[in-house]
Formats: sequence, structure tokens, C-alpha cells
Amino acid sequence: MHLLRCVLLALTIGWPAMAEAHDLMRGTAVIEPLALRELDRTTYRDEHGRAAGFSLRRILAPDSKVEGPLSSSELFALPSMRAVRGAIDGEFARYIAQQQAAVPDLSIGVGEGHGLQLFDRAWLDSSHTRFALAGIVNRMDRGFVSPATCGEIRLIYRLVREDAKGDEPRRLPMTLNVVMKARGAAPSDRGSKTACAEIARRWLATSDQTLTGAALAAKLTSPQGPLVLIEPANVDRIEFNLQIAHIARSADHDFRTDYLLKVFRFAPAEQSFVEAPLENQLDRERLMADPQLGDELRQWLLAPEQMRALDRGTILIPEKYLATAALAPTPVGFVNSKLLPGYGLLQPDDAAGNAVFRQRDVVAALARAVARGVKFENIRSVAGFERRLNDMTCAGCHQTRGIGGFHFPGVDWMADAPSNTTTVPASPHFIGDQVRRRDILAAVRDGERPDYSRGFSSRPQLRGDGELRGTEYDNGWGAHCYRSPAHGRGDSSFRSWSCAKGLACQVIGTNNTERMGMCFVSNR
Repeated sequence: MHLLRCVLLALTIGWPAMAEAHDLMRGTAVIEPLALRELDRTTYRDEHGRAAGFSLRRILAPDSKVEGPLSSSELFALPSMRAVRGAIDGEFARYIAQQQAAVPDLSIGVGEGHGLQLFDRAWLDSSHTRFALAGIVNRMDRGFVSPATCGEIRLIYRLVREDAKGDEPRRLPMTLNVVMKARGAAPSDRGSKTACAEIARRWLATSDQTLTGAALAAKLTSPQGPLVLIEPANVDRIEFNLQIAHIARSADHDFRTDYLLKVFRFAPAEQSFVEAPLENQLDRERLMADPQLGDELRQWLLAPEQMRALDRGTILIPEKYLATAALAPTPVGFVNSKLLPGYGLLQPDDAAGNAVFRQRDVVAALARAVARGVKFENIRSVAGFERRLNDMTCAGCHQTRGIGGFHFPGVDWMADAPSNTTTVPASPHFIGDQVRRRDILAAVRDGERPDYSRGFSSRPQLRGDGELRGTEYDNGWGAHCYRSPAHGRGDSSFRSWSCAKGLACQVIGTNNTERMGMCFVSNR
């Protein structure tokens, strides 16, 4: 339990350099709390008096004549959102049935009197809760997914409770991510047809901003600012991450928290959001139950060109193999855990059952790709293939160095004394990836061909001038690491995952075959 406490500390408050974290996010995200408070106002206007804020009412109900925050009850009553509410209820029903089947005597319900405490869906129907703007994130590094729209800009909202009695607003365990096209489809006098290079230039130009609050909000939404290009018409989809249930620690079991991930794509013809597959989230149960579908996936994925894309982190698996919901339990094991999304899809050659991949299939695929000239940077073994297949999924990514299942909780600007110097609004995985994202922005700005590749979620790429070297995001305290065996060189996909001087790789778990751990102060 001592090591587990260290792990949880590393995932929550264990960063020794808060200012360093904020510096790494410069030019790629808006995290200044007082500016976000300004932008969340329904009545926010730019210097010409036009609506320019990013309240959820303006983004998802732009024709509303009502001023003031959009409550949860109003949000889910919107014609465009009615199917969303029904789909969430359906996922709760399936989840409860699964948990009851697994542990028949488990008490399931809302509140502390139950063994499995459910998220209270009454919050979604309340006039005292709403989604508040928690951050704005540039994802032009996803330009390989949508080149025509220059990638994405994400508006991230956190569910908060504002009781009428005047208590300080309380953050609730749910986020709503509104994914916007970085470049709009329809021409307008606000520059939605601006070239990708110009959009990237505007974002990078905010790197040295020292403004805060209303002044920063005005700068960002000015005619030359990056946010002036983002309008309600740019909405592509919405993504939910909510803490569906929690099991408190007791004498019988350790604590566990389950997170539900859902995606809804905007359908212009219906003017509503419709359930959509999660990117690269393989539907494990369906694939293992349908051998023909599994065979199709194996043949497609193990082809040299797809193996190269998987290694680079740019693969887009066809939707017919994907799931429309995912559960991400926390905490989760590092290797071969039944909680990982890819569990059971890859099995040893002599194992029984209908595995989609056998070890020999992966070995042969790696050899074929190398013979075709593919140079692998991440996948150099069967274990590397398995880990990559996991961390390319929505659930697998959220299980990697997250803050209790989230990668961007955001700064709480509703607090009495909001601060961006003592609170880190994002996970180590998120922060460690910012150098790569900024490198891509610079390439787009300069008219160069971007390198969209990325490393494992556990170990960010070391790009450019080595900003991450020597920090906790690379090989510092709390970083993921690999402990090589006493004899032999170890797994070629992970043996470079070392720890900084003075730290040692402490393996998580009791199984001697597990070699993934975290970097902590050496006891020797």
C-alpha cells in the first residue's frame, strides 16, 4: 500500500515544478483562470461589440435569446441533445447490469450507503448545475485526421454545482469536451477560411503573453487573436468523460473508480448529436465473439503500412471495428491487466480461445514491415505492439498518467482565490505532450511538413531543444519506467525507459514478471 500511495501522489499533486508545467503549455492552451472566467460569460463581447465568448450557451445554443449560464436541465432539453441524454441512461443501465452479474450481492446506488456508489444523474437534470469553461486546447497536432480543417480546437467544460443557498460552487466528476474544427467550413468576415499556417501563427504568438483576466481575453478574441476564428458553426462533436461509479476502500477490497467515455458527432442534416464510435477503441467483446470480423481486423492492422501508422501513433482504425462506449477503471495495472482495453485480443501461440492476434502473427508482421523498409521507433516487440494497441484507445490513454481518470480537469476559477501558479490543470501525460504539439504548430506556421508521430502515452517524445530532458515528464520522479532483468537486455520496446540519477524504477505489483514501474527515490 505504501507504493500505491506514492503512485496516487504522483498522479495528483506530485509535481515539484508548477511553473515549469505552465511554461510547457505556452502557445498550445488557454489555462489562465481569470481569462477563462471572462470567456465563460454569456454576455462577453469583443472590441466591436459582437458575441465572442465561449459560454456553453453561445456554443451549443447560439440562437438562444436568454442571457446567463446554460444550466444542465436546459442543456439536455435542447433538441440537439435529447438523444445524448438517452444514450447516457442506456450506458448506466448496461453498466449496472454488468456489475450485478459480476457481484450479485453488491449494493449499487447513489450515496455512501452503497458498496458501488453511482454518479448521480439528477445532476444532469438540475437547474443548479452547469458546465463551466475549464480550458481551451489547441489540437492542430491532429491535422492528419482532418487536414481540411487544420485539426481541432477543444473547448473543455467541467460540471459544477451552484446551489441557491450561496455556497461556493463545487466541481463534479464530469467533463464535456466540445471539439471544434480549427478552420471553419463556411466563409465569414471573421476569417474561418484563414490558412492553417495563419491559425498556427496566431496560437504561437500567445506564447509570450503576460496578460491575465479581461486583458488576456480581449487579446485572444481580438481581430488578430486565435479565438476569433472559433464560432458555433465549427462544432464537430462532443465528448463526455464522467465518473460513473466509485468503490470505497474497505477490508474486503481496494478502492476503484470507473469512468465512462462517450462521443457524439454533430449531424448537420438532423441538427443534432448522434452516438459515434470512439477513435481506435476496439470493440473487444464483438471482435472476440465474431471470428470473421477478428480475422478482417488482423489482416488489415498487420499490413506493413498500418503497422507503420500504429508505430507513429497516426493510425485510424475503421469504425466497423470500434465501440461506441468505453470504461476506464482507475487505478489500473501496467502490464496484461484485465482492465486494459486490449486485454484478451493478443494471446500466446498455444493459448485456447478465439484471440484476434497471436504472438506469432505480430512477430511475422514486424518482420514483413522491416523487410518493406519500415523503421520502427516505438514497437520493437510483441509487448510493444500490445502496449501501443492499448494506449491508442480512448480508455487506454485515460488510464495513463491521468489525474483520477481525467487529463484536463482545468483550473477552478470559481474558487474564492483562483490561481494558475499553485494548481496544475492537466495531467503529466498532457503536459509532457505539449512540446510535440508546439513543434507541429511551428512546422505548420513555417510551411514545413509536420511530423505527426508521437511516442507512447507513458513516455513523451523528446523533441526540439530537449525541454523535457531532466524533468519529471521524461525520467523524473513519478515517470513510468522499465526495469531490465538481471540477465539479458530486456524488452527492446522499453529498455530505454530509465530513471534520472538518484531515482530507481520501482515495479508496480507483486508479479515478478512485471517490469513496468515508476521512478521514485532509491532506498539504497
